[in-house]
Amino acid sequence: MSERALFALPRPVAFAERPPADDGPLDRIARNLAASLVLPLAPWRRRRLKRLVARACAMEEVLLGASDEALRLRAGELRHPLRLSGAREVAAVAEAFAIVREASRRCLGMAHFPVQMLGAAALLEGRCAEMQTGEGKTLTATLAVVTAALAGMPVHVVTVNDYLAQRDAELMAPLYAFFGLSVGVVVQGMSPEEKRPAYACDVTYCTNKELAFDYLRDRMALGNMRGNLSLKMDRLLAAGHDTPLLLNGLHFAVVDEADSVLVDEARTPLIISREVRLEAGEELFHQALDLARALREGTDYQLRLDERRVLLLPEGTKRVQELADPLGGPWRSRLEREERAIQALTALLLFHRDEHYIVREGKVAIVDESTGRVMPDRAWSDGLHQAIEAKEGCALSGGRVTLARMTYQRFFRRYRRLSGMTGTGREIAGELWRVYRLAVTHIPTHRPPLRQMRPDIVCATEAQKWALITRLVERLHADGVPVLLGTRSVAASKVASGHLAAAGLPHQVLNAAQDREEADIIAVAGERGRITVATNMAGRGTDIKPGEGVAALGGIFVIMSERHEAGRIDRQLAGRTARQGQPGTFQAILSLEDAIFEWDRGGWLRRFAALVSGLAGGAALRWSVRAAQRKAEHVHARMRRDLLNTDESLDHALAFTGSPE
Repeated sequence: MSERALFALPRPVAFAERPPADDGPLDRIARNLAASLVLPLAPWRRRRLKRLVARACAMEEVLLGASDEALRLRAGELRHPLRLSGAREVAAVAEAFAIVREASRRCLGMAHFPVQMLGAAALLEGRCAEMQTGEGKTLTATLAVVTAALAGMPVHVVTVNDYLAQRDAELMAPLYAFFGLSVGVVVQGMSPEEKRPAYACDVTYCTNKELAFDYLRDRMALGNMRGNLSLKMDRLLAAGHDTPLLLNGLHFAVVDEADSVLVDEARTPLIISREVRLEAGEELFHQALDLARALREGTDYQLRLDERRVLLLPEGTKRVQELADPLGGPWRSRLEREERAIQALTALLLFHRDEHYIVREGKVAIVDESTGRVMPDRAWSDGLHQAIEAKEGCALSGGRVTLARMTYQRFFRRYRRLSGMTGTGREIAGELWRVYRLAVTHIPTHRPPLRQMRPDIVCATEAQKWALITRLVERLHADGVPVLLGTRSVAASKVASGHLAAAGLPHQVLNAAQDREEADIIAVAGERGRITVATNMAGRGTDIKPGEGVAALGGIFVIMSERHEAGRIDRQLAGRTARQGQPGTFQAILSLEDAIFEWDRGGWLRRFAALVSGLAGGAALRWSVRAAQRKAEHVHARMRRDLLNTDESLDHALAFTGSPE
């Protein structure tokens, strides 16, 4: 019997997913109260998982002498108990972990550490494992993935970008092949004909965006058939739609970088649209931009940076009418001229080149703020994208008509079993539980961490900050210490590069404009004397390996030049050094002119810091920066909550139409 036949299981007929939650006000209150118990109960859960790990580790000596065929046969025998218990029966799961661990030793040359087995046990239970950066989350996931696949559950391993999906699938493929499990990869640019067999595999590595949009496409193909019974009948009778579905259901998901996918990405709704002929002519967008440039802040409009919106004041509505009257046409409509004025102001004042987008080959390409990566084929809605194209002098793309929409919150809650991995989950443990019923379990490190976290240095001006950073990099470079200089945006990386170049320091830049050279730049970033300037692209999932002799110099030195809008992203940057018990240093050098203070409406934090800096010194400055960051985190949390509430309300309001999302 072939390995594939040995492990083959009948695929479920129905499109498996958890039905949408229909919570009322009392349910939400109970969920919020339960969230306060999640962290206190975490140690108790971890003790229970440790007993499972101890049982698996006890089998190591017995399995060392077993042949490959014996391991495969025993794994095949575990299918039945695993399937009956839904991969929850302790004895069967412990033995499966022990077998996968031994197979990994033979196929990959890596045996899972006990802490990795502990993290995998949390994943299999449907929890979020918080593991420090560099602890081997990619290898950890294989224990849960193989065990779930043996139990008959198709598994989606979800990560934040195509590079990580392809890399992890290729690295772990020999282990899956040992058990006869098929592995598929879904990345951007694949056709539906290429995606279907990839999703049909036992294990599918994919990005959150491709997965969620493919689900939306399936819902569009199904039309009004949103019930499980309808889906069963449709598959049995091969009726209802001409296009076969892409996915085979939402069974079990392991979400890598769960805080980024489930929280940071959750601020933006998923929208599928099609391009239509632009009703408004190109001249109309240029007229709107000229009109907006004639308006005055404080008199005609109010800029609310913390809410990322522009408010037109009464004086501004009069001014817009005066400027629009000679233009005629659609400018005669009060509603349209005010909407176009606000849209133009938004494009001019809230969306900045080399921060929110880049211009590549004459087109505007959106940059993901949390990952620093380009999102091709994505566009802002309601004419905003065309307004930005007009601002940059690009050819205008067509208009967009929304065909389907959904939020990440509602999508991932439909998995029958959802789990996640992250290095920074403790701060959002309550939100993960309230929204996804996903409890966070902290996993200890395999070796004691040796990272040195130096106190933040906060300068009064940006010029002082860059002068200090340049001097520090110059000194470290002279000693041969590799340096990673983290910046918040493409524009900031260019500024940093300019200062280093002026000082005669050789360096490489990694940002959204150089994404094609990412692997080559990362491969040498840890070598002696290397200086790398990078946006968040060098953050999540990036393993910068120290070169020969670097450990003796104290390891890689990471400098952060600006706080991000979430402290978790800062911790991800710090995690690029001192991984797996190696030495390394992290230092934040900031200024009171950094963009994080845009969230400080009225500028009172800056004024407070300047006032008391002489009395309290650096402590007052550091507190001011952290307070501005907390403000941003609070606003983003409110935006996610409002988006989910709006999405649920819209679904209820349109339920009578029978249309799904």
